[in-house]
Amino acid sequence: MRPQGTPRRPDFHRRRSGSCHVDTRTSSSRTGPTPLRAFGAPASGVPERRSHDCVRAGTTTLFAALEVATGKVIGSLHRRHRAVEFKKFLAKLDKEVPADLGVHLILDNYVTHKTPAVKKWLLAHPRFHLHFTPTSSSWLNLVERWFAELTQKKLKRGVHRSVQALERDIRAWLTDWNENPRPFVWTKTANEILNKVAAYCHRISDSGH
Repeated sequence: MRPQGTPRRPDFHRRRSGSCHVDTRTSSSRTGPTPLRAFGAPASGVPERRSHDCVRAGTTTLFAALEVATGKVIGSLHRRHRAVEFKKFLAKLDKEVPADLGVHLILDNYVTHKTPAVKKWLLAHPRFHLHFTPTSSSWLNLVERWFAELTQKKLKRGVHRSVQALERDIRAWLTDWNENPRPFVWTKTANEILNKVAAYCHRISDSGH
């Protein structure tokens, strides 16, 4: 799966519904006697090393919805991950997605997404439709690929001495991404993926162990 170079930008007024892949990611700010840091650089020929001692200074949770057609991401940061925060995120989506569109959200079956409070909110907002991925199938959710981009290119090599600094970096990344959003495209067809999974299942079931 890779970002597409030149995304097509659909006319939202012509579309009757939009599809968003939704998930959350909790990140921690870290500091310590020797802050977590990468030493050396690939171009220098020096192997990269990392300090081992760090102290967690706090965590934040990013709620994110990836719009499949354009690659645009709507995000919201919260210090906790409960139904209350998920409802606030749904309200943000309701505000930012054009009112004449139906909203289809693909997300995992985490218990927070199914509480009575969330179900009541959905009944009051009938244009929202939730579709849950099977258990242990989060790789089907395209927003996971975007989280990987965020982690590898922004957070993994960073040092954040406070939650506020971590949140500033995440917001900056989100803003930069949405200035030139890129939809993700599968590099394999559905049949190629299923055939590969079937071959793997056959191999491990016939291993002789």
